[in-house]
Amino acid sequence: MGTDDLDIVGQLEPLRRYARVLTRNAEAADDLVQSAFLRAHERRATFRDGADVRVWLMSILHNIFIDERRSGLTTAARERAWTDLQPGFVAPSGEMAVRLSELRNAFLALSQEQREALHLVAVEGLSVAEAAEILRVPAGTVMSRVGRARAALRDFEEKSGADGKVRSFRLVGGRDGQADR
Repeated sequence: MGTDDLDIVGQLEPLRRYARVLTRNAEAADDLVQSAFLRAHERRATFRDGADVRVWLMSILHNIFIDERRSGLTTAARERAWTDLQPGFVAPSGEMAVRLSELRNAFLALSQEQREALHLVAVEGLSVAEAAEILRVPAGTVMSRVGRARAALRDFEEKSGADGKVRSFRLVGGRDGQADR
């Protein structure tokens, strides 16, 4: 059986199950599986004839998870240190200062992947394709991360606006307010 004949799609469900066990999060699991499929495609020449495709794919998935976890721990420590050194980005006064602080905390509470994607698209104004190139992930992954980040911030805004006060922040993104490119 040649590498072009590998049934990697048939292994989707077992990989998803294993990824969910590792990540304990369905969205992170899907991202992990997507990364594993991409790496398997890139390294399909390393597959040995007669080897078990499922074992090979799960090994790839596991290695990516470990690499990301190690990287994440290092990044989290760096981010905590940076946040501790930065008292705030802006020094507004009164109610606006409280709202900016709450929004900043909500943004920092997003997963690292969501923060990166949302920042590149919404703050830096990059297209999804450009953000995908920077993050070295598929464009669909960037769109998914940005969508989840915006949904989380929208939920935050809806909860913080439950007292009937008008919210003054609007979530935007992409060049000319378009994040769908």
